[in-house]
Amino acid sequence: MGFDAVFDPHNWSVVPFHFWSLVFFAFGCVVGSFLNVCIYRMPLDLSVVTPSSHCPHCKYAIPFYLNIPLLTWLALRGKCKNCGAPISSRYFIVELLTGVAFLACWLEFGRQLPWLAPVYCLFLAGLITATFIDFEHFIIPDEITIGGAVAGFAISFLLPTLHGTHSLGQGMARSMIGIVVGAGIVYAVLRLGKLLFGRQKISLPGESKIVFTETALCLPDREIPYEEIFYRKTDAIVLQARTVELIDRSYQNVTLRLTPETLKLGDEKIDPEHEPHMDVVCSEIILPREAMGLGDVKFMAAIGAFIGWQGAFFSLLASSLIGSVAGIALILLRKREWSSRMPYGPYIAVAAVIWIFGGKRFFELLFP
Repeated sequence: MGFDAVFDPHNWSVVPFHFWSLVFFAFGCVVGSFLNVCIYRMPLDLSVVTPSSHCPHCKYAIPFYLNIPLLTWLALRGKCKNCGAPISSRYFIVELLTGVAFLACWLEFGRQLPWLAPVYCLFLAGLITATFIDFEHFIIPDEITIGGAVAGFAISFLLPTLHGTHSLGQGMARSMIGIVVGAGIVYAVLRLGKLLFGRQKISLPGESKIVFTETALCLPDREIPYEEIFYRKTDAIVLQARTVELIDRSYQNVTLRLTPETLKLGDEKIDPEHEPHMDVVCSEIILPREAMGLGDVKFMAAIGAFIGWQGAFFSLLASSLIGSVAGIALILLRKREWSSRMPYGPYIAVAAVIWIFGGKRFFELLFP
């Protein structure tokens, strides 16, 4: 059977349509189990292949009969069979979500273009993995972003009709344009956001004491971990201090500038690794602020590789609206502060899903 015959709708229709519906859902749940491994291990730079699945608490190696998607988690009531420690509901949610996503791809594309279903299943698997990692760690690994861009480009060469053409050259070109436009637009937004909103000025009551510890900046009303302040080496905390107290000396009326690599007090440069504690009295502090990260730039490149420049453009606009609504809702529900960090990748992912399941038709109505 040739390559074209594999994706011939007639060959797929020999088997009842909803048999494939069940296959896609079951296979999606199995893939979701693997995605859980990726979500847990990728941010820790661990192999997703070895060791085999195990309890994160007692390291009990999970046998195959206790690793059945959905059913095992329900049967064990979300607990480890060996030590009884709770297993996050995220494992069940990811398996179910992936199964539903694969089923939706088949129901949407299976009758007319069966080959689109597995391609978009792969795409959605990447979106799901990126979403859960970004929510928890505020990063999107290069294996998903750069790897996704390469995969999308390669698939566009093998199956150019992914981009509405039968020409191999045009399929590659449209995928590449999607990569460039997707990454370029988000990078432009990142740089503009950094220029316009890259600093956050915080006024303190009177002259307040703030403390710099090894791991966090302690303001009078809250503690901010450095990992939420410094996203790049050039980011800096700046303030005009009335007094600065180090372990072995003090300063008065001096400008303080702290980056991940350098502490500058007036004209004196100090290695911050040698100053684990610092008390400062000041009335105002300026913190760096990030509109987006480079991970979002690479993530949009991967999305553009699969759904073209129109899809990337739509995803950027729709994600801005979705992110704004979600952010305001979380603030009103007191789940986050105005200035707190918020992952943007999940909203891009949701917007890309909307494009696949209807947004593209909406776009074509507006721009025929």
